[in-house]
Amino acid sequence: MAAAASCAVIGAQWGDEGKGKIVDWLSARADVVVRFQGGHNAGHTLVIDGEVYKLSLLPSGVVRSGTLSVIGSGVVIDPSALIDEIARVSGQGVEITPRTLAVADAATLILPLHQELDALREGAAAGTKIGTTKRGIGPAYEDRAGRRALRIADLLRPETLAAKVDNLLQHHNALRRGFGVEPLKGDDIVAMLNEVAPKIAPFARPVWRLLDQARRDRKRILFEGAQGVLLDVDHGTYPFVTSSSTVAGQAATGSGLGPSAIGYVLGIVKAYTTRVGAGPFPTEQDNDVGQRLGERGHEFGTVTGRRRRCGWFDAALVRQSARVAGVDGIALTKLDVLDGFERLDVCVGYEIDGERLDYLPAGVDAQSAVTPIYETMEGWAGSTACARSWADLPAEAVKYVRRIEELIETPVALVSTSPERDDVILMKDPFGG
Repeated sequence: MAAAASCAVIGAQWGDEGKGKIVDWLSARADVVVRFQGGHNAGHTLVIDGEVYKLSLLPSGVVRSGTLSVIGSGVVIDPSALIDEIARVSGQGVEITPRTLAVADAATLILPLHQELDALREGAAAGTKIGTTKRGIGPAYEDRAGRRALRIADLLRPETLAAKVDNLLQHHNALRRGFGVEPLKGDDIVAMLNEVAPKIAPFARPVWRLLDQARRDRKRILFEGAQGVLLDVDHGTYPFVTSSSTVAGQAATGSGLGPSAIGYVLGIVKAYTTRVGAGPFPTEQDNDVGQRLGERGHEFGTVTGRRRRCGWFDAALVRQSARVAGVDGIALTKLDVLDGFERLDVCVGYEIDGERLDYLPAGVDAQSAVTPIYETMEGWAGSTACARSWADLPAEAVKYVRRIEELIETPVALVSTSPERDDVILMKDPFGG
C-alpha cells in the first residue's frame, strides 16, 4: 500500500528546543498531528500573529483549522489537566471538538495519587533528585508497566471502576504507608473519575484505527515528540531522564502504526544548549555567557517556569542523538539568540582521564566528569532575527550553520530565526514537497 509522506518531529537535545513552533509550521502541510509519548510535563509554546498558545497535552496542530489532532496511547493523561487545557485554549478562540481532537482509549491515566507519589519521592531526604516536574508522569508509567494502571477506556465503564481502583490502591497505599502518609480511599478516587469521565468520553477513540485509515487515505501524518533524545529512558543521561522513550521509533509504538509509517525524521536542535533540572551538562556556562543566553532566549520552562541552564552548542551530543534516533535532518532554532556574540564555542568531543571521546559515555559518573573540547568560531554583529532566506543572514552565521552540519554529520533541513510561525529558512521539506 503506497502512503503519503509523513514526518516525525523529535527533540535532539534535552527538550525545550522549539518543537512547538516547528510542528505548528509543519502542520500547515499535515492532515493529522499525533502526540505519541510523555504527558503534561511537556511544554510547547506557539506564537501566531502575536497570540501566544501554551500547550502541554494537546498536539501543536490543534491551533490549525482542518487538522485532526490525536493523543496516542503512548501518552499518559491527567484527565483534569486535559480538561483544563481544552478550556483554556478554547477560550483563545481555538475550536476543540471530537471532530478535531481524538484521544486514545488505551492511554494510561495520571491520577492525583501519582502526583503525590512523585512529590514524596522527590522530597525524600535520601535518594537521587532527578528534577521531576512532580506531575505524576513517572509513577503513571510505572503502573502501566506493572499492569495495574487505569486507562481512558476504564472511564467509559463506570461499573468496573471500583474494582480496578482497589487493585491500584493495594500497591499505592503500601507505598504511602512507607512514606508515613495516610492511605487513600477508593470511593474518593472513583467519585473523581466519574466526575471527569463525561468530559473526556466524547474524545475517546481507538485512534490506531483512525490513523490506519488516514494512512490508507494517503493523508499526511505529523508525529510530535515531547522532551528530547537526551531525556530518553534508554538512551539519555540516565537516571536524569524522563519516563518514556523519546526517540523516533516511539512514534510507531505510541500511536499504533507500524515503523514504516514514520517516514522522515526531523530532529529539533537549538543553536546553543539548554537543560532544565538536574543531571550532567558538559557545556553548561554558569557565568555571564549562560546568563546572556538565558535572557536573550527567554529560557524559562513553559510548564514549570523554572530557569533553564544554558551553555554552548554540543555537536558531539547532537551527533550521538541523531544516530540513536535515526534523524534524517535537523531544524536549527533560536539562531537569533546568538546575534552579537564576538565568539562562539562549539563542543566537538570530550576528554576524561586523558582519553579523548567523540561521544558521551553511558555512566552518570563519567558523564559528570568529562571535560568538553571546544572549537571556537567567529560570531557576528549583524542580525539573523526574522530572516527567511540565506541572503538575509550574516556570512559568519551561515558559516556557523554549515560547520554544525559538518560536525553533527546531519544536514540542516530548516533554520528558525524567531518565535513567529513564518520566520523560517527552508532547505528541505520534511514532507518531501
